[in-house]
Amino acid sequence: MELQVVSKPPIILPESVFDSTDIPFIQANTVVVRQQELADTHLIPVYVKDNEPVISHQDFISCTQEIVHQLYRSEQVLQPSIRVSHPIKGRTPEAKDKPAKDLLEHEKTIYYERMAFVIEIPSIKDTINGNELSLTIGGVKSYSLDNLYNRKGSDEHFKVFIGFQNKVCCNLCVWTDGYSGDLKVKNTAQLMKGIYDLVATYKAEKQLFALQNLLHYSLTEHEFATLIGRAKLYQYLPLMEKKQIQPLSFGDTQIGMVAKDYYQDKSFCRRDDGSINLWNVYNLFTGANKQSYIDTFLDRGVNAFEFVENLAQSIESKTNSWFLN
Repeated sequence: MELQVVSKPPIILPESVFDSTDIPFIQANTVVVRQQELADTHLIPVYVKDNEPVISHQDFISCTQEIVHQLYRSEQVLQPSIRVSHPIKGRTPEAKDKPAKDLLEHEKTIYYERMAFVIEIPSIKDTINGNELSLTIGGVKSYSLDNLYNRKGSDEHFKVFIGFQNKVCCNLCVWTDGYSGDLKVKNTAQLMKGIYDLVATYKAEKQLFALQNLLHYSLTEHEFATLIGRAKLYQYLPLMEKKQIQPLSFGDTQIGMVAKDYYQDKSFCRRDDGSINLWNVYNLFTGANKQSYIDTFLDRGVNAFEFVENLAQSIESKTNSWFLN
């Protein structure tokens, strides 16, 4: 299919028509925002040297919607679920001398430095171990990655993914083949092409097979305890030693959550004998990832799968894994 770049943005349908889940796909330091609010009331940052606007959060979401509707014409597509963080607050000129506590709502201005969104396609789904997964496309934008002190035409950075969302907990299953971690563009036409190339070449069956395969491997209680201990030690290893080990980008807070949910999570906890399959281990990590900040969220999501898949390969080949020794 040839990409059609349309100048007119897609119509934002009423939320009651296509209603996204209320369960947040990311939680840490974020608030929910509606698409209409984002389009109508949020300021758009500009390049300092020429006052030209950057690609806005709403532009990014609209471009992604356009591609999704092109490639999945006959499927049910939900309205995007949007989370934002790091507010940049301002005020209108007529309110420049007012104390902050006296500002009226119409005198306040705001935009958010960081934004993450997902668009769910619930009509494309599968089930793994009783968990329903639905196809999901989304992205992350952080203006902190752009040089806004430059002129229009400088690279703007985006992160885009396509994968599955586990409907039990709304954890996102993201892996390398469905992820563009640093999409650099100069305009919305290039942004749409980058999104199109990723979504059009994605192989859902390949990812589902890899996720299903995790059910075939398990850790004993002792092995899981070793994994948690090693994961905490990993952060303090000398750099040269770290380079020889499978990377793990989760910090102490997230590893602590994985340990807690090994006992307490209703859907992915240990079995009665203390063992746990790698599908559940993976979901413990993706669950803990919901406490990551927006700018690290997708990269950690990809790392979660690579890390657990590496454990599966070690078990399959009966080779040593530093995290299980």
